[in-house]
Amino acid sequence: MTRISARPVWMSLGLAALLAGGPAGASGPCDAAAYRAFDFWLGDWQVHTAAGKLAGHNRIERGYRGCVLHERYTTPGGYAGESLNMYDAGRQRWHQTWVDNGGLLLRLEGGPRDGGMVLEGETAAADGTRTRHRISWAPQADGSVRQHWESTDGQGQWKTAFDGRYTRRKAD
Repeated sequence: MTRISARPVWMSLGLAALLAGGPAGASGPCDAAAYRAFDFWLGDWQVHTAAGKLAGHNRIERGYRGCVLHERYTTPGGYAGESLNMYDAGRQRWHQTWVDNGGLLLRLEGGPRDGGMVLEGETAAADGTRTRHRISWAPQADGSVRQHWESTDGQGQWKTAFDGRYTRRKAD
């Protein structure tokens, strides 16, 4: 008669629980309300300009055990970019790093404001010219999201770079 050890079963169940994100009911490292402040942006979106023209498509998904929002944006003309967004609990700030197929690196920081999200940052051109950026996302009553991107001009005045409306994509 062979004896069956309970240890391998216990170890297998423990490993399965770990891979699944821990025991049922256990909270994750990013479950606090501060990590959910940008959840209104999650989804698969069509993005239109203020004039109503299709600007592109944007998909925002949660990843890395719920700690990161991963944005993937594409336009009909071939422009594409991505961002990683995360709440930094140590500094109590939201952070976004955006990169695109045009060579832009944009780092923004900020947090919730007036029911939405406002992130700000600065870019530097090869000639040393600095441009400030401020992007706000605001959920609307109809379920859409308004994104307003402002940048400073040569005189340091804020100008609208993009004013768009996100609406949920219909299933194909």
